[in-house]
Amino acid sequence: MTPYGVLAVAVAFLLDWRFAEPPTRLHPVVWFGNAVAAVDREWVAPRGIGVLIAVGFPAIAAVVVGVLVRFALAVHPFVAALFAGIVLFTTTSMRMLLETASEVTELTETDIEAARREVRALAGRDASTLSPGQIRSAVAESLSENLADGLVAPLLAFGVCAPFSLPLAAAAATWVKAVNTLDSMLGYRSKPVGWASARLDDIVMWIPARVSAVSIAVADTAGDALSVAQSWAHEPPSPNSGWPMATLAAVLDARFEKPGVYTLNPNATLPSVATVEAGVRVVRRASVLAYITTGVFAWF
Repeated sequence: MTPYGVLAVAVAFLLDWRFAEPPTRLHPVVWFGNAVAAVDREWVAPRGIGVLIAVGFPAIAAVVVGVLVRFALAVHPFVAALFAGIVLFTTTSMRMLLETASEVTELTETDIEAARREVRALAGRDASTLSPGQIRSAVAESLSENLADGLVAPLLAFGVCAPFSLPLAAAAATWVKAVNTLDSMLGYRSKPVGWASARLDDIVMWIPARVSAVSIAVADTAGDALSVAQSWAHEPPSPNSGWPMATLAAVLDARFEKPGVYTLNPNATLPSVATVEAGVRVVRRASVLAYITTGVFAWF
């Protein structure tokens, strides 16, 4: 079974490299998001309903995927590996992130209003008054945070479970992606129904966020980046996102700031276009490292 787990990782990598994202109408994460949107409303007992959503929705998605991969396995392990690779591809995202980051960064020099509009695809903040440097900061922060959320977390879940069972590995990656999607849609203070989803995501992302920070440091061979980042990692309100963001800020020697919320590496200057492009290259190398590491996990 072990070589088939590695094959699944390779399929996911090649699909991301070639296609970036599945078509919206065929994207399982979009389907899941539509289901979540149906429960995103006022409830009489929002916290109780929120717990049911946080527990039930990811579990249902994981079971469905696990069963489908199990059926594929009954046909042939090669078929199961291809199917699991497609599943892993749909739960991860990197090429689209990198391309969007580069496009928004270029807009900060040519069309600031367009940059303010487009950055919302990367960072959930009011960009209407952000300066070019603050927009570039948001882009760089999103690069590092989404490395953890959008790639390392599902890959890590898959890699840990692949040596035991390919259906389990695909289900685990799906479960992690579902938890993260719930948090991104419901995990706001203004939505009491999302409280449980946000807390669950905090737990699930604890290890991937720190693994991502290590990956960023290794990708730039910056041996002291992690130790430098420790003093800023707890500035953001999230218990996890500060680690990859602070590490990238240290690697790039740039200030990352979300006005009124946090500032990382406060003695540096806001990122330039060249700085963000350097960040894109670092995160690209870190993402390749994540795929390779997952393949190693799947082999053993």
